Parts: sequence; structure tokens; C-alpha cells
Amino acid sequence: MNRGLQTGLLLTLFAAVGAISWAFQLRPALGVDPAPLAALPATLDTWRGEDVPLEQNVESMLRADYNLQRVYLHPTGEAVSMYVGYYGTERGGRPEHTPEVCYRSQGWTVAERRVLDVAERNGRSFRVNEYLVEQDGARHLVLFWFRSHRRTGLLGGFDQTLDRLLGRLVGGRADGSLVRVSMPVRPGSEDLARTILRGFAADLDAQLGRHWPIEAPAGASDPRGTEADFAKET
Repeated sequence: MNRGLQTGLLLTLFAAVGAISWAFQLRPALGVDPAPLAALPATLDTWRGEDVPLEQNVESMLRADYNLQRVYLHPTGEAVSMYVGYYGTERGGRPEHTPEVCYRSQGWTVAERRVLDVAERNGRSFRVNEYLVEQDGARHLVLFWFRSHRRTGLLGGFDQTLDRLLGRLVGGRADGSLVRVSMPVRPGSEDLARTILRGFAADLDAQLGRHWPIEAPAGASDPRGTEADFAKET
């Protein structure tokens, strides 16, 4: 009796997964318009940013739909490096190269890691990964997180996979981005660097919510309503 019930439930589960997969296949491919992300303000509070193009071999390796890399300078002389790599639904919505792999491949050692909460101006917060990386005496503090059209503060792994699945089921899209900010750490200034990066990350993420790329089937007239709705939620 129990064995028959288990078999029936298993067959039902397989049928449901098959139906969902078939529904995904029937949906039209989504084209990406990264213009909103390209228009991300070069000024964030008192920070002033300058675009830093990626080298062609790096861009080819990342295989993102759109890359945005900048260095933001503060009047006090502090500098924050920023990178946003956007991956549309057709690209799977997630990067193939994570910061941990990238830093280690370039000779950096991840000395410390933790998860932090970043407070937003609206009173909410989102989670980020923090790495302290070292190479030849140099130390950098790195914050990175993943963002989708649905939510922000994804740390990678299960929460990112679940978000992509829900995005497919609910809205038909599962795009996402890797967001990374970093700055050099002078001896004894780790706490200061963490405070600066947290504040910068909060301002940056708010702007990303307002400048999220557009996805729509070929020939769709105006998908921008979805982006506007998301901006209101964030």
C-alpha cells in the first residue's frame, strides 16, 4: 500500500517536472536591452565614476550579456572598484565565474570571508558576501552579491537557483547579475573600508533597481512596465 502510494507520488512529480520543462521550451526566447543598465548614473551621492572597459579576453571569458565596470572616486581620495555582469534568461541568469574563482586564478588568496547585512535608506537590508583577499602584501576588501529582476541580496547557490526557478514560473524570466565592489585596505583601516563599502553598496543597489535591463520576446511593443513595477518595489 505504502509502496504503491510512493510510486504514484513519484510518477506525479516526474509528470509535473516534465510539464514545467515543456512549458519553458514553448515560451519564446527573450531578447535583452541593457540600455537602462548602461545608463546607471556615474554619480552616486558624492562618488564620481569613470568607466573602465574590460579587456577583450576577459569579456569573452565572462560571456555576460552586458558588463559594466567603473572606478568611483570620493572627494576624500578613496576609490571603489565596481563591476556588474548581467546575464539574461537565455544565458541562465547567473555567471559562470564567481569572485572566489576569479581572485584565486589571478593569484589572490581569500584570507577571510563572511556574510554581512547592508542597510538601505528605506530601512530594509540585503545580504552580501564579504571577502578579504591578499596578494604580495596588498589587501583588498570585497563585497559581492547577486541580483535578479525579482529580488536582491542573493548569496549564490541554493537561494539563487530557487529565485531563478520562481522567476521562470511566475514571470517567465530568470535573468540575474553579479554585483561586486572592492577597495584597497590599508593597515588598521579594515573597519573603515567595510563602512565605506557598505554605504556605497546600498546606494549602488538602489540605482540598479531603477536601471535593470529589459527582457522581452522579439517584436514585443513595450515591456518597460515590468521594470517600472520592480523599481517601485525596491
